[in-house]
Amino acid sequence: MTQHVQAGYDADVAVIGYGPTGLVGALTLARKGVGVVAFERDKDIYARARAVTVNDWTMRIFQELGIDERIEKVIEPQRALRWVTYDGHEVMRVEHPASTLGTRNTKPRFYNIYQPTMEAELRRCGEELDSLDVRYGAEVIAVEQDADGVTVTARDRETGVETTARARYAIAADGGSSPTRKLLGIHMLGDTVDTLWAVVDCKVKRWWPDRDYLTFWTDKERPVVDIALSAGNHRWEIPLKPDETEADFPTSAEVWPLLEALGVTADDVEIHQHAFYRHHVRAAETWRRGRVFLAGDACHLMPPWAGAGMQTGMRDAHNLGWKLARVLTGELGEEWLDTYEAERRPNADFYTGLAVGLGRVIKQEATPREIEAMNTIPENTITPWEPPLTAPPVLAGGWLNGERGDGSAIGRMVPQPICGDAVGTMARLDDLLPDGFVLLGADLDPATLLTAEQKAQWDGIGAAYIAVRPRTAYTRGPGELVDIEDVLLPWLARYGARAVAVRPDKFVAAADRTGLTAPTL
Repeated sequence: MTQHVQAGYDADVAVIGYGPTGLVGALTLARKGVGVVAFERDKDIYARARAVTVNDWTMRIFQELGIDERIEKVIEPQRALRWVTYDGHEVMRVEHPASTLGTRNTKPRFYNIYQPTMEAELRRCGEELDSLDVRYGAEVIAVEQDADGVTVTARDRETGVETTARARYAIAADGGSSPTRKLLGIHMLGDTVDTLWAVVDCKVKRWWPDRDYLTFWTDKERPVVDIALSAGNHRWEIPLKPDETEADFPTSAEVWPLLEALGVTADDVEIHQHAFYRHHVRAAETWRRGRVFLAGDACHLMPPWAGAGMQTGMRDAHNLGWKLARVLTGELGEEWLDTYEAERRPNADFYTGLAVGLGRVIKQEATPREIEAMNTIPENTITPWEPPLTAPPVLAGGWLNGERGDGSAIGRMVPQPICGDAVGTMARLDDLLPDGFVLLGADLDPATLLTAEQKAQWDGIGAAYIAVRPRTAYTRGPGELVDIEDVLLPWLARYGARAVAVRPDKFVAAADRTGLTAPTL
């Protein structure tokens, strides 16, 4: 599906930076038929394996993009997380339950990835979309905007030739040093941690016990991250001591003593690259300047301990992408774009805080009381408790109507069991739902619970109305689904909801318990 780009524009949206964040933004837009031009300064994928994991929320985004099965072929399930001292004492463990967002509860909650491989597959997916034009080797040197659009000037890094492209909006996903952010005059607030970390990527030569755990070796002086990556790769992240510098490790020969101190030998792995990084806790003062939006590392930087940096950027781009696409097609008003930062900043702040807290554990800075609090299961909760690192996602703010909290469905992502439709098709919920806003009713037509004014509000944004029948019942019409796995109806009952309004990103925006009036912008 290709949308005709408005006269006077080269594309509807310009995407600056074509790493994982830019890719998800471009794919989300282009799959809706939006014309996208993407600029990427490098011709080749960055060879360093930076991110190490994705979870089921990210996989559900891939599912919406129609690429989840392709991505699953280049990633691998993750077993669990553990924090262990060098003398073998296990400080803390986080087991990974089966996904609540998958199918028949057999999908993993977390996956290990090898970022260059996954990124290459994402690029191949983009190559199949006619409405996506990617310009590699193009370094953006100017971003100018007016009331009607954005003009992006890029310079070819080989020839020096400069070209311009005119778009209605732009997404800057050009990394932590974001030249676009600087061109816009947006400041980053926060700190950079002084400690320099050596990141050592290796090829596995043989299996060793418990290699498939993501292990944090906790130590005040030399805490280490020890993680299996996909495709036969493994990584160690090791902090340098105050008297050590990057210059002390010019080749793999100098890196080997760091691994040997952990009991890793040349019989186990072969070092194929190493690099050095510092951790940041920083965020942009605003994520938008006019028609240009920041996404991913361009607007937030966090330590790696929660495995959420890359994923947070991808979720930024998806959130912005589905809204921009509908604004550009006239389905939603431009004021919808104001919800982007309102919804995404709290989530980025949450994962940044979580990463900082987990970093205190690995560096043995957390007190026993803090560690106990992380593992204490609250009593009498309506929502089954899970550690924050693995718990299903919740929106803290944005386009929502009603109270949020333990006993509310508002802001939660609706689970995704196998369902059946009226003609007998069985598939994952998302694959059976229409594209857009949907009201789901518990064995009833949700439209019957609406006032005329509420119905007009939901009709105004193209909502569909679907009755979810129990598997013991007959369907009564075409706009119905059957809860084959007995997941959706009990989930609604848990929160006392007879009907919920579900957004295109599968988060619940409203429930009859607190009112099915469409949220205000």
